[in-house]
Amino acid sequence: MTVHAFVLTAGLVADATGGRLIAGGTTRVFDRVVTDSRTMAPALGTHGAGALFIALSGPTFDGNDFAEQAIANGAAGVLVSRPLANAGHAAVILVDDTLEALQQLGHSVRVRSGARVVAITGSAGKTTTKEATATLLETKFRVYRNAGNFNNHWGLPLSLIELREGPEIAVVELGMNHAGEIRTLVHLATPDVRVWTNVGNAHIGHFGSADAIAEAKAEILEDATADTLVVANADDERVMRHVKPFRGRRLTFGIEASADVQAMRIEDHGFDGTTADVSTPWGPLVLRLAVPGRANLMNVLAAATVALEAGVPVADVARVASTLQPVDRRGSSVTLANGVRLIDDSYNASPAAVRVTVQALAATATQGRRIAVLGEMRELGDDAVRWHEDCGRAVADAHLDLLVAVGGPAADGLIAGAKAGGMSADQLQRFATSQEAAPAVAALVRAGDVVLVKGSRGTRTDVIADRLKEVA
Repeated sequence: MTVHAFVLTAGLVADATGGRLIAGGTTRVFDRVVTDSRTMAPALGTHGAGALFIALSGPTFDGNDFAEQAIANGAAGVLVSRPLANAGHAAVILVDDTLEALQQLGHSVRVRSGARVVAITGSAGKTTTKEATATLLETKFRVYRNAGNFNNHWGLPLSLIELREGPEIAVVELGMNHAGEIRTLVHLATPDVRVWTNVGNAHIGHFGSADAIAEAKAEILEDATADTLVVANADDERVMRHVKPFRGRRLTFGIEASADVQAMRIEDHGFDGTTADVSTPWGPLVLRLAVPGRANLMNVLAAATVALEAGVPVADVARVASTLQPVDRRGSSVTLANGVRLIDDSYNASPAAVRVTVQALAATATQGRRIAVLGEMRELGDDAVRWHEDCGRAVADAHLDLLVAVGGPAADGLIAGAKAGGMSADQLQRFATSQEAAPAVAALVRAGDVVLVKGSRGTRTDVIADRLKEVA
């Protein structure tokens, strides 16, 4: 593959965005791109290469109001949608719409870079799959991965701008909570490889049904060429319904259904890891994973498929896969000083993910109790209570020892479902907020217990996980 590293200049930005350079020269160099003037240290008195500040605007703020402060803080240039009273030393690029300009710049850099782009979407497991894919590919290639939640209409183009550094492969995740968003992101990234992990019920309140979610996720298949590769979950009927007519190349991964990369003879040890023998077109692969459960096995199968197709040897995939660890707050495990084992999965939650995680907790060996601290799940629409009841029943079916339910009225469904499944009142606790639950959970646990903490970001179950770490 032919890749190109290059510098970001005012002239290049103006050309890519269709903007007018109304102050400063075309050769002004930008070493980074920022959208928050507060992230910039005050100027040190010299103004050479420096940051390009892009003045994004939203319902409650206008980034143009902070452009002059960004210059005072040392920005080498600003991209704005209205002229400034005082540009000072900075290059000023004027555009009609700063978000559209950011997206145009990201796409332009992506095309110019020559990097191969791997894009990952799905209702669950995107970040874990992204991190695993990037880590496996790094055994052979220079790899860039987008960070944190930079997977939306502004975060992705900011990530694509980083491809000017010359990586051979970029691994990015594409997020959404409304139809049409994946389409926009696919247009920006023009992925060479598209990975579709699954269809679940995250954000189902915005869509009404899992079939509608699948329709929106299927936008990842759009604008493909004959050379485009899709890597798809053979076990997910909704994924395969859309992938089967795909005109590009196709590889599948799975456990239950016949797949190109298929796991067999699986031993699930919950949060102590998973082992599996895997059949692949490149030879047999033996996985010995530290990441927990079958859901993570599927994530690693997707990552392995991408890496093997790219030319990473089977032996390297097996070796590096064994070193993979859960992403922070996505199932990370730590034994605290007080002897409690904390499973911190507090980043986010959906009904499907909760059920899978509860199953992993049930399969985890322990000398103490298995305790699930589950926060309310958001964006589930009119059926929110029913979805929570299903998860409460899953806790009972897994024979966990205690359930602590946290959040608003929908979380009552967790308690109701657990009771219907046979759990007694003394096995159940209920709190309105994570702030209220945190000290009670800290007082409840004891040495030998395994405690799972999981919930939607809006419920802030991370507060509970952090309190457990503090009191250990």
